[in-house]
Amino acid sequence: MASSCSNSQKLHQGFMLDQNDNPNTPTTMPKRHIAKARTNRALRSLSVSIVIPLILNAVIILLFGSGQKYHNFDPKPFWFAPLWFIHVASLGSSFLMGFAAWLFWADGGFHAHSDALPLYIAQISLSIVWDPLVLRIGAVWLGFVFCLVHFGTLFACYLIFRRVNPFAKDLAKPCLAWVAYLTLVNYKLLFL
Repeated sequence: MASSCSNSQKLHQGFMLDQNDNPNTPTTMPKRHIAKARTNRALRSLSVSIVIPLILNAVIILLFGSGQKYHNFDPKPFWFAPLWFIHVASLGSSFLMGFAAWLFWADGGFHAHSDALPLYIAQISLSIVWDPLVLRIGAVWLGFVFCLVHFGTLFACYLIFRRVNPFAKDLAKPCLAWVAYLTLVNYKLLFL
């Protein structure tokens, strides 16, 4: 039984937050230094998992976010969000999914579920591509297909996240609602 525990620790080393950075850490090191090192490592990984998708989304919004094609669709229904709200909600969705992915990773989810990382990367990519595709280029049909695929990948992330961390699952719910709303907006844009 002891060998299975050591194999499990070797298997998860580098993926779990409760592992030391250095396996040769002397036992004489005070526990508060070890705890501080773990906290610093956790905060670094948290900031990376949140900042990278957020910056990617912000750069796309700054480069392609004028939305001139979106303003040309007239008359728009009253339930169409203003462009600034679309951008803020997209950034919020990136933040929430980054935090959910970090919680999932911290519990060893990306290691235990090999299909989770490709789905998460696909979800990030699809969320970044929709803005310039629909709002700048005006490719509404292609944007609608991307929205459907984005919703599917986000729902798959939701299903995988709930197996490992219930709070990560709850963070994905507003993102699902946002992508469902974007899908409805995109569907309506097909007929304007």
